[in-house]
Amino acid sequence: MNAAADADDALAILLVDADCVVAAKPAGMLSVPGRGPLLQDCLLSRLQNRFGDLRVVHRLDMATSGLIVFARNADAQRTLNRAFAERAVEKRYVATVDGVVFADSGEIDLPLSADWPNRPLQRVDHAAGKPSITRYRVLERSPTSTRLSLRPITGRAHQLRVHLLALGHPILGDALYAPHAARARAGRLLLHAEGLGFAHPANGAWTSFELPAPF
Repeated sequence: MNAAADADDALAILLVDADCVVAAKPAGMLSVPGRGPLLQDCLLSRLQNRFGDLRVVHRLDMATSGLIVFARNADAQRTLNRAFAERAVEKRYVATVDGVVFADSGEIDLPLSADWPNRPLQRVDHAAGKPSITRYRVLERSPTSTRLSLRPITGRAHQLRVHLLALGHPILGDALYAPHAARARAGRLLLHAEGLGFAHPANGAWTSFELPAPF
């Protein structure tokens, strides 16, 4: 067996049935192929090597680890896409951010848009941004950082990263948004999709998964 096959076998798979595959994406791996031949290796292609054709429902940033679901047929994809669009999917993340967050919980309601001169960066844009909401809860505080549970109500690109930066607490290890000091304090982006729940596309039964953060 070659190294690529070994890597595929090492991927954590939480569900495989006729309609869905739920897997754990490692940090540093693309969810889907990028542009150009050097960006074709991704979670989708590795899972397709094992399970055949899969259909994209949502994505995680390359630097983010955690739970992701793919559909195995067009009907399942339509049903899951609708659930995501209607905010009927439960998504929960954990992050470690720079500094001490003093409020035990809160909501960040800031509109976001693409920062076109600096793509792929996003930015807070009160004039033309799309509504974006993140709820947070403190899990643990240290003298220099805070561990948060995050629930994105909307699903904008880089939403959690930009919202926490705007809160004054960038995610540690964030190579795109954190100042150098916060970026250098971790060897990876300390953001992980630890919880995922949805109505199963075949029968509507609530289906949920938990995957503890590796940090």
